[in-house]
Amino acid sequence: MKTIAVEPGAGEPVVLEKPIPEPAAGEALVRILRVGVDGTDHEVIGGGHGGVPDGEDHLVLGHEAVGVVEDANGTDLEEGTIVVPTVRRPPAGGSNGYFERGEPDMAPDGEYVERGIVGDHGFMAEYITSPAAYLVPIPEELASLGFLVEPISISEKAIEHADASRSAFDWNPESALVLGNGSLGLLTLAMFEHTLGYERTYCLGRRDRPDPTIDIIENLGATYVDSRRTPIPEIPEVHEAMDFVYEATGVAPHAFETIEALAPNGVGALLGVPGSWEFEIDGGDLHREFVLHNKALVGSVNSHRGHFESAVDTLAALPVWFLDELVTGVYDLEDFEAAFEDDDTTIKTAVEFSRI
Repeated sequence: MKTIAVEPGAGEPVVLEKPIPEPAAGEALVRILRVGVDGTDHEVIGGGHGGVPDGEDHLVLGHEAVGVVEDANGTDLEEGTIVVPTVRRPPAGGSNGYFERGEPDMAPDGEYVERGIVGDHGFMAEYITSPAAYLVPIPEELASLGFLVEPISISEKAIEHADASRSAFDWNPESALVLGNGSLGLLTLAMFEHTLGYERTYCLGRRDRPDPTIDIIENLGATYVDSRRTPIPEIPEVHEAMDFVYEATGVAPHAFETIEALAPNGVGALLGVPGSWEFEIDGGDLHREFVLHNKALVGSVNSHRGHFESAVDTLAALPVWFLDELVTGVYDLEDFEAAFEDDDTTIKTAVEFSRI
């Protein structure tokens, strides 16, 4: 079968031939339909993140996938079921408490591998195998967009944890700001607008008009904020202080600027992963903001099966026009390189391995 993989130091994905895997006991064989491409894939390809499985000289890419069960192999699944695989798996040494409790997303480094990212091959292959417990069924009508379930699940978790940090009192957020107008930021903005009921939403970017992401932001009913004209600390004065800030940029100063953008009792969720970045901050001022205004920041990475299941419902609730404009290209294996191109016209792409 054909796979899309990267070799350490190569800096670009290639097509490799590998045998069709045989499912072990408790595993199903899944024929992959589509696999999404995101910023993490680009980081893995560039060598800034992730790692190959032990004893291997390459990593099969891809962690945002949708497929169809080809061989249920005695599991509770049925052949023909459309499924989305979760990403984290137990490490080579075996399971641990995080997985046994259904909380793999909370496992620390060394207590997990991530398919297509670090320590285990991903889903950019014509076939994969997976334990049934890590395969989430979705309705057939969502099959073409099922690769969006994984990124939505990331936001499901971050929002859940942000809400939990405010659970000690009656918190009724009305305003939300998304930092970053990439595909994850836009998906989250659509969630704030269409499934979470926020009254006023904003999205920060650094693009000039005309631009497709600005069009999507405004068509969703949100306000576009150009960070070159309105830096994050000035947003409360220019627009309003925010009940919730969702950071999806990986720009390290934004984590601290978020505190200044929050309203009293507000919370910020940090999802971007920056590289090393030294800069000056007024630590005393930020400390006072936390204490005197009951503010909070939470960090969030990955998601568990429950978040995937919630993401399926969210995907079904998002507007069709939005999803059509978000996905700017789906490419077959012969043209897979186009899925990895990244310019101002690209929002979300996927590679198609097969059709239902």
